Amino acid sequence: MNQPRFPHVVVVMGVAGTGKTTVGPPIADRLGVPYAEGDDFHPEANIAKMSAGTPLTDEDRRPWLDAIGRWAHERAGLGGVVSCSALKRSYRDRLRASAPGVVFVHLTGDRKLIEDRMAHRKGHFMPTALLDSQFATLQPLEADEAGVAVDVAGSPEEIAERAVTALQGLDR
Repeated sequence: MNQPRFPHVVVVMGVAGTGKTTVGPPIADRLGVPYAEGDDFHPEANIAKMSAGTPLTDEDRRPWLDAIGRWAHERAGLGGVVSCSALKRSYRDRLRASAPGVVFVHLTGDRKLIEDRMAHRKGHFMPTALLDSQFATLQPLEADEAGVAVDVAGSPEEIAERAVTALQGLDR
């Protein structure tokens, strides 16, 4: 079996609308590892709450973060990419408790650009009304956290390429 080119599990994080679901798969393709959609780990109750425009509480997020953490733990040393907002340091700490080797790609960008992208996407349960609460909750990566920040301006391919280049810099 071939060794993955990047054996770490990458969590693509950021506020809603930054493109986690759009950029995650091309990052995984470039790294030669599988991709998992973080929203698929949400219990139905969470999706119903968000669809109704109600922000999730930390308690709501625990089973979701634990499920993502289990997936990341199972992929340790094999590599993988998973999308997960991971807005708070405590959420990232919870993921690291399950999978200590995870690294983060924090998708960042201009609020107006992100809001515009959210307004034009179809079939997603997260309304633009929750964007303010997402930005209010966001705690960017700290210096002691393994990860990189990547601007979301440009095409998904350009963003993914910047992310992979930045990640490869971490692996040296």
